Amino acid sequence: MARLACPLSRSIFKQSQHWRPLRCCHALTLATLGGDEARSTTIKLWSKAKRKAFFDSPEGVLLRNLNDCSKDGDVVQALRHYDHARQSGTLLTLDHYNKLLYLCSLQNGDVPHLGLKRGFEIFQQMLNDRVQPNEATFTIAARVAAAKEDPDMAFELLKQMKNVAVAPKLRSYEPALFGFCKRGDAEKAYLVDAHMVESGIVAEEPELSALLEVSVAAKKEDKVYEILHRLRATVRQVSEPTSRLLEEWFDSEYAGKIGREEWDVRKVREGIVRGGGGWHGQGWLGSGRWTVAKTPVSEDGVCSSCGEKLVSIDIDPKETENFSASLCKLACQKEAKSNFVHFQKWLQRHGPFDAVVDGANVGLANGHKFSFSQLNTVVEQLRQMSPSKRLPLVILHISRVNGGPAQNPKNRRFIENWKKNGALYVTPQGSNDDWYWLYAAVSCKCLLLTNDEMRDHLFQLLGSSFFPRWKEKHQVRTLGSTCGRPLNMPPRYSIVIQESANGSWHVPTVTSDDQEIPRKWLCATRSRKKIIT
Repeated sequence: MARLACPLSRSIFKQSQHWRPLRCCHALTLATLGGDEARSTTIKLWSKAKRKAFFDSPEGVLLRNLNDCSKDGDVVQALRHYDHARQSGTLLTLDHYNKLLYLCSLQNGDVPHLGLKRGFEIFQQMLNDRVQPNEATFTIAARVAAAKEDPDMAFELLKQMKNVAVAPKLRSYEPALFGFCKRGDAEKAYLVDAHMVESGIVAEEPELSALLEVSVAAKKEDKVYEILHRLRATVRQVSEPTSRLLEEWFDSEYAGKIGREEWDVRKVREGIVRGGGGWHGQGWLGSGRWTVAKTPVSEDGVCSSCGEKLVSIDIDPKETENFSASLCKLACQKEAKSNFVHFQKWLQRHGPFDAVVDGANVGLANGHKFSFSQLNTVVEQLRQMSPSKRLPLVILHISRVNGGPAQNPKNRRFIENWKKNGALYVTPQGSNDDWYWLYAAVSCKCLLLTNDEMRDHLFQLLGSSFFPRWKEKHQVRTLGSTCGRPLNMPPRYSIVIQESANGSWHVPTVTSDDQEIPRKWLCATRSRKKIIT
């Protein structure tokens, strides 16, 4: 692609070596006093006075006004504040400029063109003032370009981030990528995607779905195949819009024309073994029109439409070890290290276990009162299922075993029985139980009983594609909140996009947390002729 003559990027090149540091407009003198306490008090007073001075300054007033405009999406008023600030000589900082650019990127009201026009003027002024842009600045400026239906400029801005040592994020790529996809320019969309991969950014479903849509429209069968595998590796289960895109592809006349009747069965088998099962990566196999259906899959993994049995994909033991180590490292950062190290030593003495129970989650399954009877029921169910008939490990916070329902004599007997059998670990005050039961289940390579879907911030910290695969194979849930209800065991097959040895595809869709609602799969099969070459 020819280099774009972007005046903004030229300004960045010229000024990248001359950024001025953001200056404090209200310097205060810190008196030199004797003693640590006196110095600490002086610093606090200095910081408080500094904040007040900025709050009352023209810069502080402008920032508050822009914040108010951001809440209302009022770009016209924000531009008035900006023009007044320029006229009065107010010093604008990175925060000011980013808020202004954000407002200019909004597509609301009757003035979208005003915001887009002034946005680039403001960005240029920011460069002239030698205020160093950050990732947010570039991303917002790229959104302004995309709003002007100029994804080329959005991409050019993106490429300049590297030249000024600003690391892009996934959101930085969206304006250019979605802009090219919307325009139907598949080749440039692929360039943005390649730049993203080169920068170590992993595309998620919205980005992959956009690439899929433009590839289907452009009849790029190799790209459709590649994106299907990327969805398999990173997303696993697709949303309904993505499922419809895939259905459109398999239903198309063009898709029926691609593929081959003859292929090397040995290579296909080798690919399946190498990948752990469920895919081979050898390209489109088979010929003729596809038969497409949305269908459930039985508990044994048999597709109700084509009768094919889905497979359980292996997890590399080394991956489990690496994940356990990274989980331990993260837990020691978030918990008191001595507490977690004590737990590790205890687990080495008393483990391994066949199952671990998130005691708080199971005991509160009815959503109101903690029930030790309910917890004991599932503990006994897991013991009966255990090959060694051993009690599972129950993790409970110290507050659960010392007060409230724990004082009831019957409940006390449950607790003492678990302790006597080395099957209860009580987490200390101030700890987060989640780190303990998750680490225990991963390190013991055993089942984990919890209804927690593990989607909150703590689990996002793990940042690993391994985690959803591990959950699928190890998480047990309770069906309902009544004691004695059956346990919902992990599926006997992997709920992930699967490509079979004969060329058919099965794509799972995302479902709600209600385990009793059957999941729909997109099944795509066709006639084929297998020939060993």
